[in-house]
Amino acid sequence: MDIQQTITKTIAGAFRDLFDHAVDPDSLALQPTRKEFEGTYTFVIFPFLKITKSTPEASGEKLGAYLQKNLPEVSTFNVVKGFLNISLSSSYWMNLFQQLYEAKDHGRFPSKGKKVMVEYSSPNTNKPLHLGHLRNNFLGFAVSLILEAYGYEVIKSNLVNDRGIHICKSMVAYEKLGKGETPESSGLKGDHLVGKYYVLFDQEYKKQIRALTESGLEEAAAKKSAPWMKEAQDMLVRWEAGDAATIDLWKKLNGWVYQGFEETYRKMGVDFDQYYYESDTYLLGKDIVAEGLKKGVFFKKENGSVWADLSEEGLDEKLVLRADGTSVYMTQDMGTADLKYKDHHIEKSVYVVGNEQDYHFEVLFKIMRKLGRPYGNGLYHLSYGMVDLPTGKMKSREGTVVDADDLMAEMVATAREHTQELGKIEGFSQEEAEALYEILGLGALKYFLLKVDPKKRMLFNPQESIEFQGNTGPFIQYTHARIAAILRKAAQIDLDYSPAQFQGYATLEKAEESLIYQLDDYSNKVHLAAEELSPAVIAQYLFDLAKEYNRFYAELPIFSETKAAVQAFRVGLSAQVAKTIKSGMGLLGIVVPQKM
Repeated sequence: MDIQQTITKTIAGAFRDLFDHAVDPDSLALQPTRKEFEGTYTFVIFPFLKITKSTPEASGEKLGAYLQKNLPEVSTFNVVKGFLNISLSSSYWMNLFQQLYEAKDHGRFPSKGKKVMVEYSSPNTNKPLHLGHLRNNFLGFAVSLILEAYGYEVIKSNLVNDRGIHICKSMVAYEKLGKGETPESSGLKGDHLVGKYYVLFDQEYKKQIRALTESGLEEAAAKKSAPWMKEAQDMLVRWEAGDAATIDLWKKLNGWVYQGFEETYRKMGVDFDQYYYESDTYLLGKDIVAEGLKKGVFFKKENGSVWADLSEEGLDEKLVLRADGTSVYMTQDMGTADLKYKDHHIEKSVYVVGNEQDYHFEVLFKIMRKLGRPYGNGLYHLSYGMVDLPTGKMKSREGTVVDADDLMAEMVATAREHTQELGKIEGFSQEEAEALYEILGLGALKYFLLKVDPKKRMLFNPQESIEFQGNTGPFIQYTHARIAAILRKAAQIDLDYSPAQFQGYATLEKAEESLIYQLDDYSNKVHLAAEELSPAVIAQYLFDLAKEYNRFYAELPIFSETKAAVQAFRVGLSAQVAKTIKSGMGLLGIVVPQKM
C-alpha cells in the first residue's frame, strides 16, 4: 500500500470514529499540495461538510489532528479554508529514498507475458525521409521503449511502401534522364538520388500537362494522357506482371534507397526487429474478403465489388475489393494484420501513423473485430499531428520537403555554434567536443518533437529547441552533466555516499523532500506514458525533475556542507536524480552527456 492509500484509509477511519459515518477509502482522493502552501498532499474537505456538520476549517482541524495522532508518517498539517494540507515526516522521506536508492529497476515493471507490435516509419522508397518521418520514428521508437519498460515484449516493425505508381515515377525519370548515375558517381546518398528523380518526374509531368492544356485539352484529361504518366502506369503493369527488366531496375533503385535509409536510421538512433514490404503484402487479404463474405461481414454489389457495411457502427460503406478483383489498401492492411499475428502471436498492435489516416484505421479495426480476430481488441492507431516549420507546409514531389538528414546535420551544427558561444566545452578534446555536439543536437531535436502530446499538430523551432534554459533537451542534459561532475568530485575526495553514511541525517529540507517526491513519481509516469502511449508524459516529468534538482542545487550546499551525513545524503540524492534522468531520457531515445 502506498502512502496516498494509507492516508485515505486513515481519513476514512477518521470519518468513522469522529463523525460516525462510513466512507469508502477508494472514494477519497488526494492531490499534490500547491507550491505556495506547506505540505505534500492536500485533502479537499468541502464535499464532506454534510458528514462533518461543521465549518471547513473546524472539520479540517479535526481530520488533521486525527491523522497526526494515528499515522506516524504525518508530521504536521495546516488548514487553508476547505483544504487540509498534510506534511510527511523526515523519517518517511528518508525511508522512501533508501528504497528508491537501493532499487535496481525503479521505473521498470515485471513482465506482463504479453507481446505488442509497434509499427512505425513506413517510408516510401521513392524519396528520402523528412521532418514528418522524424516525429514518426522518434515517437514509435520511444513508445516501444516505454512499453518494454512497462513489462511488454515489444516487436518494433517497419512496413516499407516499396511498390506502386509513386515508385514507378522515379523509375521512369531515372530511365529517361539517369544516364547510369549511381550514388557513388553522384556523391549522393541512395535515397537522395532516387528522390531527385521523383522531383524531376514531377517537373516534367507538369510541363507536359501545361503543353496539353494549352493545346485545348481539359486539365483532368491532360493529367491522364501526359506521356510520362502513361509510361509510369505501363511500368506498374509490367512490374505486377513480373517483367524481368522492370524488376531489375526496381531492385536497383530500391537497393540504393535502403542503404540510404539505414544510414539515416543509424543517425536517428532507431531500429527495427521486423521489416514488412508492401511488394510482399499487397496481394494479401483476398482470402479474408472471401471469409468475410461467408460470415456476412462483407457484401457484393452488382458490379462484383465487395464492401463492408459499417453503418451500424456509425460509419458508411467501405470498399474492400474492386470489381475487377484487385486489392485496395484496406484489403492489403487486413492481410498484413493477420500476417503480423501469425508471425508473432501479438496481443496488441500499435500503428504509428499521421492523423490524416484516422478514418482508414477506424474502419480497419472495426472490420477485424467483426471478423472475430483474437487480436482485434488490441488494435490501436497512435494518431499524431503534422509537424510545421515557420516557413510553412512541405511537399516532397516539389522538392520543398525538409530532409531528415539535412535537419539532423543542421541541429548538430547549431549545437556546435551554441555550445561554443556559451563556453561549455572547456578542456574537451576535438573528438569529445564533436561527440557532445551530436548528443546535444539530436537530443534537442528528439526532445522537442516528443515533448508535445502526439495528437497535437506542432511547430518545430530549431533555435528554441537547442536552448540550455526552459523545457528543452539540452537543459535536462546539462542537469545530468552537472550531477556527473558532482559525482566525479565525490570520487576524487573518496566520499562514501552509500545509505549507511547518511543515517544520522534526521530533518530534511523542503527542497530535498520535493526531490524525493519527484523521484518516487517516476514509476507512475512510466505507467501513465505506457497506458496513454505518450512519450510527452516522460518528457514533462524529466523537465520537472531537472527544474526541482536545479532549485535544490541553488538552495543547499553540497561540498561546503560541514555535516558528513548531510553531505553524503545530498551526493546520494544527486546520484539518484542523475540515474533517473538517464533512464527517462533513455526511454525517449536520448543520450545524456557525462560532462559539459
